Amino acid sequence: MQSLLEHRAATMSDWRNMKRDELEKQYSPSQWSHRMAADDVIKAHVAALKSGTEKARSVAQVLLDVPYGDGEGEKLDVYVPNSCSPDVPLVIYIHGGYWQFLSKEESGFMAVPLVQKGVVVVAVGYSIAPKGNMDLMVAQVRRSVVSVIQQYSHISGLYLCGHSAGAHLAAMVLSTDWSEYSVMPQIKGAFLVSGIYDLLPILSTYVNEPLKMTEEVALRNSPSRLVPQLKASSSACEIVIAVGQNDSPEFWKQSDDYFKSLETAGLKVTLEDIPNTDHFNIIEQLVDENYHLTQLLLKMMGKN
Repeated sequence: MQSLLEHRAATMSDWRNMKRDELEKQYSPSQWSHRMAADDVIKAHVAALKSGTEKARSVAQVLLDVPYGDGEGEKLDVYVPNSCSPDVPLVIYIHGGYWQFLSKEESGFMAVPLVQKGVVVVAVGYSIAPKGNMDLMVAQVRRSVVSVIQQYSHISGLYLCGHSAGAHLAAMVLSTDWSEYSVMPQIKGAFLVSGIYDLLPILSTYVNEPLKMTEEVALRNSPSRLVPQLKASSSACEIVIAVGQNDSPEFWKQSDDYFKSLETAGLKVTLEDIPNTDHFNIIEQLVDENYHLTQLLLKMMGKN
C-alpha cells in the first residue's frame, strides 16, 4: 500500500510549477470524489456528519458547550459512555472544513462506536475564518487540549483525531512547546486523516481568501516545518497518517511527505492508504465500528 502511495506522490509535479487553476483543483477535494458531483458530495458529507452526530447524542451521555476559554467559539461537546469503567481513554476530535466551514455541532459522529467501547469523545469548537485567523485557531485547539486534561485527569489515555484542516490542527497540537502551558500532555496516539501539513501551496488559492494568511503565518503554522518540536513534545505518540484512495494527488503528496519526515526523525508513524474512499467518506465511516480506521483506533486504545 505504501509503495502505491509513494508512486502516486512521486508522479506529482511540484506545486510551484502549477498554473493557478490546476493548483485550485488539487486543493478542491470535492472535485476528486468518484461517488458524486462536487456540490453533491459536500452536501452529502454535511448530512452524514449531522446524522452520525444525532445518533451519537442518542447513545451517549452528552455535555454540550463546555467552555475551554473565554471566547464565544471556545467550547467542547463531550460524549460520555453510559457505563463506567476504570480504564477510560479519551479521544479529542478536531473537525475539518478548510478552517472556514463546519463546527463541533456536527462533529460527534465518531462517538457512535467509541462510547459503546467505553471511550469518551470530545468534539472541539474553534473560531473558523473569517472570524478567526490561523494563529488563533492553533492557539485555541492547544488550549482545548490543556482544558480537557485538567477537566478529565482520571482518563487512562489521551488520543487525537483530526480530519483535513482538523488533521493540520491536530499536527500543530503534537508540535506544541508545552513549556508555555501549565501542563505537559501525554498524547498516546493521533490519527491525522487527509490533512494538509505544508500551508504554502494554498496561499494563492481560494482557500486562503477568508484566512488571509501571509507567507510568515503559513510558515509558522506548517507542521512540516515543526518536526523537531513534534519530536521533542510527542516522541512517545503513535501517529497514523491516513489518506483516501480518491484524495487528490496533492493531498497524497502532503501525507506522504509528512510521513517521510516523521519517519526520518525516528517517530512512531504509519501511513494508511484507505481503499475506496475519498476526502469525505474516509472520515464519515468512523461512525461504523467495523471500518478499518475505527478498528485501528480501538486497537491502539486496547478496546477492540
